[in-house]
Amino acid sequence: MAGDVDQGTDREEQPDPGGRGLGGPPSAAKRGSWITRALAALAVFAVVPVLAFGIKYYQDGQQLKRHEESLKILGAEGLFLFSSLDTDQDSYLSPEEFRPIAEKLTGITSPGEFEEEESHDPNGETLVLEATMQPLQMDSMTKSKDGFLGVTHSSLSGLRAWRAPATPSSTFSAGQFRVFLPPKNKHEVGDTWWVIPSELNIFTGYLPNNRYNPPPPKGKEVFLHSLLSMFHPRPFVKSRFAPQGTVACLRATSDFYYDIVFRVHAEFQLNEVPDFPFWFTPGQFTGNIIISKDASHVRHFHLYVPNDRPLNVDMEWLYGGSESSNMEVDIGFLPQLELLSSGPSTPPFVTDEEGRMVESRGPEPIHFVFEDIHWTAEVSQQEAQRHLGVTFYPFKKVSYLPLPEAFERDYTLSSGRTLRETVLESPPVLALLNHSFISSWSLVRELEHMQVCKNLVLGQKAQMHLEKYNFPVEMIVALPNGTIVHHINANSFLDETAMKPEEEDAAFSFSAGFEDPSTSTYMAFLKEALQRAEEFMQ
Repeated sequence: MAGDVDQGTDREEQPDPGGRGLGGPPSAAKRGSWITRALAALAVFAVVPVLAFGIKYYQDGQQLKRHEESLKILGAEGLFLFSSLDTDQDSYLSPEEFRPIAEKLTGITSPGEFEEEESHDPNGETLVLEATMQPLQMDSMTKSKDGFLGVTHSSLSGLRAWRAPATPSSTFSAGQFRVFLPPKNKHEVGDTWWVIPSELNIFTGYLPNNRYNPPPPKGKEVFLHSLLSMFHPRPFVKSRFAPQGTVACLRATSDFYYDIVFRVHAEFQLNEVPDFPFWFTPGQFTGNIIISKDASHVRHFHLYVPNDRPLNVDMEWLYGGSESSNMEVDIGFLPQLELLSSGPSTPPFVTDEEGRMVESRGPEPIHFVFEDIHWTAEVSQQEAQRHLGVTFYPFKKVSYLPLPEAFERDYTLSSGRTLRETVLESPPVLALLNHSFISSWSLVRELEHMQVCKNLVLGQKAQMHLEKYNFPVEMIVALPNGTIVHHINANSFLDETAMKPEEEDAAFSFSAGFEDPSTSTYMAFLKEALQRAEEFMQ
C-alpha cells in the first residue's frame, strides 16, 4: 500500500551534491560548499512553514480574543444568536448576514439574490402545483408519553404553529423542471445521477445546528428550494447530516418522454429568534416527474414524504446558547406532506381556427387532450427506488427485508442507521452480510405492533427482540425461531471503537489497509455471532 503513495510529484531535479557524478569522493572544499548550500536551502525551505505557523497562531489568537470579548459583552445567549447569524464566522455581521433580523423587525422581506441557471420562456408552458399537509401527530412523539415533561413551550412553538403549507398553490414554468433531466451519459433505464450532490464526507463532518436561515441556494438548488418553500419558508436543501442531496433515477423512457423517480434529503428550521433552533427532518422526500426530453412539457409531477411506516420524521432542538449545548431528540409521524401537479403543463396561448391568439386560461378555460405515452423501456417503481437507495447508501447492496419475511430465512440481522456511514459501507462487511446473513431493520414502534398482532409466533419473536433493546439502537443477530444469539448496543459499540490519541496513527496505518476500528469490531461481532449460532444449531 505504501508503494502506491506518490511522495515526489512536486519534487524538482536536484544538482549533484559534491560533484560525485564523475565518481570518487568529494573534496573537502566541495564538501564545505555543499554543506553551506544545503544549510541555505534548509533556511529557505524552513521559513515558509514557520511563517505560515506564525500567521495561523496570530489569527487563532485574534479569533480567541474576539470570542472572549463577544462573550463578555453579549453573554452566552447573545453570543449564540450572533454566531447563528455570522455565517462566515468572522465576528462581524455583513448587511446580508443581518438581513434576517432586519426582516423580522421591519416585517418587510427583501428579494433574495438566488442564482438562476437560465431565463425562462415567457411563452412556454406552465404547471400548477398544489401543496397539502396534515400536521405532525404530536402523540406519536416519544416525549408525549410523559406529557412533554421538561420540554419548554418555546422549543415546540414552531412545530405547533406549522399546521398548513406556506403556499397552497403555485405556478412554475415547464422549463424550470429541466433540473431533473438526466445528464448526457445517463440514458439507460435504471441509471442514477446526482441532481444536488452531497458535500459531506468524513473530512467535512456535519453542518452546524445553531442556524435559523438557510444559505442562498445556487444552481439547481434554487428550484428545489422554491418547491420546498411551498411547505415552509425555511427549507434547507442540504441537510446537516448524511444522507444529503438529491438523486434521480430514469425509470422509463419513450420516444419523447422520461419518467424520472427522485429522492430528496432536506430539512426545515421551524423556530425563529429568540427561540432556539428546532430541526424538522423527514426521513426522505420522494416522487416522480414525467417530462418531455426537451423540458418543454411536464405531464405529471409528485413530491411527498412517505408515510408507510409508523414513524417518518426526526426532530432535534437545542437547549442553550452554543453549538455544544444540549440537544433534545425525538421522532414522530407526519401523515401527509406533498406537492402534486393539478394537471399537465399547458401553454398560455393557443391559436384558434381563425388564427387568432386565445388565452388558454381565460374565463372559459380550454380543455386540452394529450396523447397516451407508450414506454419503450422501463423498470419497476420498486426497482427504481432500490437504485436510489444504493446510490445514497452503498450498504443497501445488501438486501434488507421486512422483519417478518427475514424470520422466514436463515439468519436475521437487525441494525440501525448508526453504522450506515461507516462499517456498513466496508467491502468485507458487505461480503460477509451477503454470504452469511439475512438483513433487516425495524423501528421499536413496529416491533410493539407485531407483539400484539394476531400472529402469535411473530408476536413472540418481536417480544424477544424488544427484551434485548436499549436506546437508541440495538444490533441483534437471531435465529429464524427468534432466539437471540448475539447483540450489542450502538452506544457500547461506539465506546468500544473509540480510539485513544496514541492509537490513532496505528489504527489508520497503510499496513492495516485503512481498516478503521469500527469495521474490525463489527466484523468480530458478526463472526462471533456465527460461532454462537452454530452452537445453537448443533
